[in-house]
Amino acid sequence: MDGVSTAPAESTLSCVRCGKPAHLQCPKCVELKLPREGAAFCTQDCFKESWSSHKSVHLKAKLSALGTGTPDEQISSALNEGWLYCLKKGQARTSKLPHFDWTGALRPYPMSSRRIVPEHIDKPDWAIDGIPKIEPNSDLQHVVEVKTPEQIERMRETCRVSSWCIELLSFRTSFLILTIH
Repeated sequence: MDGVSTAPAESTLSCVRCGKPAHLQCPKCVELKLPREGAAFCTQDCFKESWSSHKSVHLKAKLSALGTGTPDEQISSALNEGWLYCLKKGQARTSKLPHFDWTGALRPYPMSSRRIVPEHIDKPDWAIDGIPKIEPNSDLQHVVEVKTPEQIERMRETCRVSSWCIELLSFRTSFLILTIH
């Protein structure tokens, strides 16, 4: 988003980023009719600086709008809204099935029925809105664990035993499973 809407905003609103009195609003938030409190900015620069984190508000709003109703209603509304096929490795979308020299009868289908996870199964933090909250802040995302030579050797032995087990089991099944040596 390049521009910030100059839609009338009360002077009592404060900027989402810095807390100064805000006079501008995010145009996408205005379009989605989201609350002004989360869309108010004091300057264009403040808006640009916070865009990378602010745009997730739009995604959450769209996902929550899709999350209402029964699964059948969600599927029919998604099809009515115009489910889009992916083009150019996700960079473009189209409502028409793209031209492709198909080699068989298999074709992409816009949507399958939604599968509901039972309530007794714990869901990850990103299950509700698709945005992970814990993982990006995890130390495992920023620190590379350096293994000792002993740990490396134990890992190699574990891999050898696992590979041997897979090969042994593959002889007992009718499926062909290959392991890399």
